[in-house]
Amino acid sequence: METKQPPTHTSAPAPAPAPPRLHRLPDFRRFWLADTVSQAGTAVTVLALPLVAIGPLGASPFEAGLLVMCEYLGFLLVGLPAGAWVDRMRRRRVLIAGDLGRAALLATLPLAAYLDVLTLAQLYAVGFGLSVCTVFFDVAHQSHLPHLVDEDRLVAANVALESSRTVTAAAGPGAGGALIAALTAPVALAVDAVSYLASALFLTRMRRADPRPEERPPGARLRDEVAEGLRFVFRDRMLRSLTLTAAISNLCGTVGASMMLVLLAGDLGLSPLLCGLVFTAEAAGGFLGGLLTARIAARLGTHRAMCASVLVSGVLWLAALPFFHADWRYAVACVLQGLGWTAFMTFKIESVVLRQRVTPGALLGRVTASVRFVVWGCMPLGALAGGIMGQYAGARTALWVGAVAELLAVLPLLLGARGRTPESWAGAAR
Repeated sequence: METKQPPTHTSAPAPAPAPPRLHRLPDFRRFWLADTVSQAGTAVTVLALPLVAIGPLGASPFEAGLLVMCEYLGFLLVGLPAGAWVDRMRRRRVLIAGDLGRAALLATLPLAAYLDVLTLAQLYAVGFGLSVCTVFFDVAHQSHLPHLVDEDRLVAANVALESSRTVTAAAGPGAGGALIAALTAPVALAVDAVSYLASALFLTRMRRADPRPEERPPGARLRDEVAEGLRFVFRDRMLRSLTLTAAISNLCGTVGASMMLVLLAGDLGLSPLLCGLVFTAEAAGGFLGGLLTARIAARLGTHRAMCASVLVSGVLWLAALPFFHADWRYAVACVLQGLGWTAFMTFKIESVVLRQRVTPGALLGRVTASVRFVVWGCMPLGALAGGIMGQYAGARTALWVGAVAELLAVLPLLLGARGRTPESWAGAAR
């Protein structure tokens, strides 16, 4: 007699556990805290360093422009080889060395002020030294992030970093203005030195092994590796258009930015606290923009969202200029500046994500450095041009010239879309 087999029940596989939130990843959390602490101190220096030159040292508009030039000169002089050097080193060690170097440089300024020997020459030297340390730190920072989070979480990680930077930048200038009013600008710079030491401490507490750099073939030359990074950027139409757009924006933006405090503190006679409000508004706008980036890109598509980001931000910054006066109009100028950064953050975040996704890991340091060389290397040239215009035509004229020219930054993005579908940009961003 045939017996029936009892029916077998196959249980559905258990769903995979949800990945932990970013802030629950210990190494990313320390990496994030290190960046946040150092950015908070840097936000103070953005205001304090130029005010030391304009106030106690009596710098002219041209001399103030030279200081801004020195703060970006490292990107022009060592930006290219920095990427190849970083790819040959353990990246976390580079980050720690960059933090310690910047702390040491900034600590010399309050000491020199206390001894009454502070000069513009020392400010220029410290500004240049900070830029060199920042070159290596920033290349290693962006190249190390993909080692800490999975590829599908890069957008969230970059948004988290940018959002915390804008929060600290929002509070930093206001706090910096209060510190400068209470303690003087040189003493306020000591706060930034301490912040870099705290950042280095967080980085030393990361537990994940710092990956060894890939072995180089015998006879590999630094020049060839640098050229490889440049070729990768400029042979890819998407990377080339992103890089040129950012370069034009930075070049023209620095023409005006180098004269901003000359206008506010020098021409309009605003207090350090009021001077800091425009930077606070920009940072608050940037924070809001970081939160909206994913939604805007999803709604418009990556390419259209970045084009709109660059164009709208340029129009808003241009609209702010007539309102820079020492009365109620200054509040309107601050709001428009902040909204400009709200718009610009979509391009800023999405362009970094695109570059991290399409670049092989072994090339990431060199590609990042190549992009930084072009994008940030334009800034000392813009600061020099701004200083010359400010000296001979006035700070307000330099701001107008920079803002009008920045409207051209969208052109490489528009031209770079030829031959590529919107879906290809969106696919690279996922």
